[in-house]
Amino acid sequence: MLETIERINSAVNGFVWGIPAMVCIIGVGLYLTIRTHGIQFRKFGYTFKVTLGKLFHKKGAAEGAVTPFQAVCTALASTVGTGNIAGVAGAIALGGPGAVFWMWCSALLGMCTKFSEVTLAVHFREKNEKGDWVGGPMYYIKNGLGPKFKWLACIYAVLGVLTVFGTGNATQVNTITTAIDTAVLSYASASDQFIHTMNLIIGIVIAVVVAMILLGGIKRIGQVTEKLVPFMALFYIVLAIGVIALNIQRVPAVFASIFEGAFTPSAVTGGAVGTFFLSMKNGVSRGIFSNEAGLGTGSIAHAAADTRMAVNQGYFGIFEVFTDTIIICTMTALVILCSGVPVNFGAAAGAALTISGFTSTYGSWVSIFTAVALCCFALSTIIGWGLYGTRCIEFLFGSKVNKPFMVVYSAVAILGATVDLGLLWGVADTFNGLMSIPNLIALFLLGGTMVKLTRHPDAI
Repeated sequence: MLETIERINSAVNGFVWGIPAMVCIIGVGLYLTIRTHGIQFRKFGYTFKVTLGKLFHKKGAAEGAVTPFQAVCTALASTVGTGNIAGVAGAIALGGPGAVFWMWCSALLGMCTKFSEVTLAVHFREKNEKGDWVGGPMYYIKNGLGPKFKWLACIYAVLGVLTVFGTGNATQVNTITTAIDTAVLSYASASDQFIHTMNLIIGIVIAVVVAMILLGGIKRIGQVTEKLVPFMALFYIVLAIGVIALNIQRVPAVFASIFEGAFTPSAVTGGAVGTFFLSMKNGVSRGIFSNEAGLGTGSIAHAAADTRMAVNQGYFGIFEVFTDTIIICTMTALVILCSGVPVNFGAAAGAALTISGFTSTYGSWVSIFTAVALCCFALSTIIGWGLYGTRCIEFLFGSKVNKPFMVVYSAVAILGATVDLGLLWGVADTFNGLMSIPNLIALFLLGGTMVKLTRHPDAI
């Protein structure tokens, strides 16, 4: 049965992340960049002035909304996660160092894609029965393209509900338990029974914590993420900079391998990764898995922001992708490549490869700190995707199903902590790709609306 599912998933994944997907994702990003006259580059300085300025802005948000900074932290909570650690490691192993170059390219265009998603989500949002702002791809499809496209909005919402259990929860909890298990075993031997019991306890604790946060509503989610995200990102970046600084002599050769491997991967990987497209595919797909540009999910969090101008919130989307991919994913890539740890090119890899980059430089003691970082990353992702799933199922069935869904979603953490999820990682990657299809269609069709919004007199 599992073999059949794996074959089907492999076939669907090959199509979803094949040449058509690459053309659509990069094509829509390029199309929006042209239509907005490269707003992610023109307004790059202003983007940081607005976003980082909000870090010290303590003004509260209106009822049913969160502050703009809380909104971006909630969105970053889902994007700055295991994709930055396990995803980048997988991209390098399967696509060679050149995959990092294609990750950068997809991010540069993805900044405009994310800007458009956030802007449209705020512009076409609406209030639910509880008075909370709700928005995202399903709402800008329905309200932007009209009732005749509601079927497309429903498809997106259904795929969103299915995706959150794997991408947003089970795989994230699995990463947490793997990190903790690695840290424990690096200091002492432990029986399989002890490890299984410990993982079960971890799963139960995570389930309870996530349920308490999600059931507290959008306000509590925003309050948690605005404290957790800046801390965990800074913590991880400091650790990564240390690795790079201690291996500074390897940095020029690493960047050379990234640029050479982007176009001739076989020259860098010894033939294990032999095609230009394979490097590109892994870089783009893992980049999107990390920053979610093109999926539209992050815009769901931004739609709850207490802001008048949709475009002004859109700048947070640019900041989000830049922070996630250009900064944090690059740090992970440099940790792996600068540390000199052996990479088995052509074979799957995950968080263990990134952790080995830290331990080979600092020693085994750092596994405790990497475990803490991974736990923070994964927990934040679970919270962010919990909000996304709630909004998707609310769009389909109304807000009455929100709390039951949150309880079920939280309970999946126990499954993720105790079951082998090898296949689920592949299925999650496939669902991520499927979600992008209705969203990219909407972004392309709403390109004219984006031009009007960016030219509005009040849009800075």
